[in-house]
Amino acid sequence: MTGYTAALDWARRHVSAGRIPTAVLGVADASGVQVLDAFGATDGRVARVDDAYRLFSITKVLTGLAAARAVERGLLTPQTPLAAAVPEVAAREDAVRLSHLMSHTSGLIEPPLDPAEGLAAALRRPGRDFAVGTASRYSSIAFEGAAELIRHATGRSWEDEVRAFAPGLVLEEDAYPHAIPGVEASLDLPRFAASRHPGAGAIGTAGALLELGSALLRGGGEVVRPATLAMMRRPLTTGIPRLEPYPAERGQDWGFSWNLRTRAPGLIDRDVYGHAGWSGTEFWVHPSAGVAWVLLTNRANGHGLDADELDNAVVSGV
Repeated sequence: MTGYTAALDWARRHVSAGRIPTAVLGVADASGVQVLDAFGATDGRVARVDDAYRLFSITKVLTGLAAARAVERGLLTPQTPLAAAVPEVAAREDAVRLSHLMSHTSGLIEPPLDPAEGLAAALRRPGRDFAVGTASRYSSIAFEGAAELIRHATGRSWEDEVRAFAPGLVLEEDAYPHAIPGVEASLDLPRFAASRHPGAGAIGTAGALLELGSALLRGGGEVVRPATLAMMRRPLTTGIPRLEPYPAERGQDWGFSWNLRTRAPGLIDRDVYGHAGWSGTEFWVHPSAGVAWVLLTNRANGHGLDADELDNAVVSGV
């Protein structure tokens, strides 16, 4: 545990300074959780290590893993067209495929996280942001398309598919104890919660994410087979423009739902894949270093902190 003192101090320091209300930070290796601690309070409610948090865009890799498991069962391939589940898009000349949905290259027009017309209608909205596969712009509505393909292929929702390998990451709404200061300014939270957004709607604990990270590090096929994980980690955005908010100079590519930070200038170890979320949540796996780490917190619109600092502290503590 002492090797991760700097990482724990990072979280404690930023909570004490009021930059984030609470934080739960944990590190795991292939054998299990190595350190897990909680800091701060929201409206007098002290954070605990087993608290559930809104994961926001970490949800994307959960939906991605659910889709990959359907690929393993022969129910989908990365080339399955969205039109297989959403016939309304079949008339478009440029076919959106599962791999496009997973890599932010679909060109679908992005609505807010809480579209008034609902996710299904937003997915079917006509028009394109750009031609399929010609650029990458961060997309959450694309994961509604992935969820439609999962439902069409398996007969189950993305949440039920995720519960099969990570039940602690799709908890019910009343499991969440920490409000997110400032959320009302940019998100209709009741409408968002009711949508069960497959790109942002998961609620879970740091411990459950660390269990998932441990399983991925073991590589024994508990979640997906090693060859499947290797497929998910292959870059799908090499050589095409990366548009805001993730331009090429950030040193990353998108794989099959994973954020691959192979050229990130702020990192010591670039052999890393994972995802971050809107409220300051972070989930990253370092296969060479043999660790996965999780930060859960609750500051709307990002916390303005440099998570690369924390990543470097974790990797240096191994």
